[in-house]
Amino acid sequence: MRGQRMSIHSMTTWLKRQPPKVKGFLAVISGMAALVLLRFIVHDHDNLFVAAEAVHSLGISVLIYKLIKERTCAGLSLKTQELTAIFLAVRLYCSVVMEYDIHTLLDFATFVTTMWVIYMIRFKLKASYMEEKDNFAIYYVVIPCAVLALLIHPSTSHHLLNRIFWAFCVYLEAVSILPQLRVMQNTKIVEPFTAHYVFALGVARFLSCAHWVLQVLDTRGHLLVALGYGLWPPMVLISEIVQTFILADFCYYYVKSVFGGQLVLRLPSGVV
Repeated sequence: MRGQRMSIHSMTTWLKRQPPKVKGFLAVISGMAALVLLRFIVHDHDNLFVAAEAVHSLGISVLIYKLIKERTCAGLSLKTQELTAIFLAVRLYCSVVMEYDIHTLLDFATFVTTMWVIYMIRFKLKASYMEEKDNFAIYYVVIPCAVLALLIHPSTSHHLLNRIFWAFCVYLEAVSILPQLRVMQNTKIVEPFTAHYVFALGVARFLSCAHWVLQVLDTRGHLLVALGYGLWPPMVLISEIVQTFILADFCYYYVKSVFGGQLVLRLPSGVV
C-alpha cells in the first residue's frame, strides 16, 4: 500500500511539473482512452445515460445524508441548487409536452429532491450557509443561456417556444455547477460529503458526454442529422463536453486526495 502511494505521489509530482499544454494533451488522451474502453465494455450505449442519471442520484443521496445527519450546509452553493432546479423544471415541462418517457420520472424525482435541498439550505440550516462565499452572480449564466437559446435551438416540428426552452435547459445544465466551484475556490478546503457530491456530478456528466459521443460514432453522424440542422446538433455535443471539462480539474484533485488517504480535500490556488 505504501509503495502504491509512493507511485501515485511520484506520478502527480511529475504531472504538476508539466506545462499547461502538456496537461491539456494528457487530459484529452485520457478522455479518448476512456471513451474507447467504454465503447468495447458497454454494448448498449443507452445504458451510459441511465448510469449517468444513477450516479447523479447517488450524489444527491450523499448530499441529503450530509444535510440530515450533520445538520449543516457549510460548503454548499445554494445558487447551484437553484440553477439545477431551474433547468430541471424547464426540462420536465419540455419532456412532458415533447417526449414523455422514463427519463421524465427520473427528472421529476431529481427535481423534488433538489427543491428539498434548497428548502433545507434556505430555512432549516440557514445559520450554516456560507452566503459570503457563495458570491457567483447567477445572471452571468442565466442571461447568456437564454440569449443563446433564442439564437440556437432545435429545428424539430415542435412549437418554437418549447424548442427554445429545451435549448435553454441544455445550456444551463452545462454551467449550473459554476457557483459550487466558486464556493470551493473561495474556501480552498472541501469537506468529504461535498467533495463526494461534486465528484459524482463529474462522473455523471462524463458518462452522459460519453453516451452522446459514442452514439454519434455508432450512427456515423446520423444522430446529428436526427437532432436537426444548423448549429444546434454540434451545440448539444459542445454543451456536454463543456460541463465535463469544467469538473475535470476538481475530479483530478479528488482522486489524488482519495488515493493519498486524505479525508478533507485541499484545493491549490487557481484550481476550478
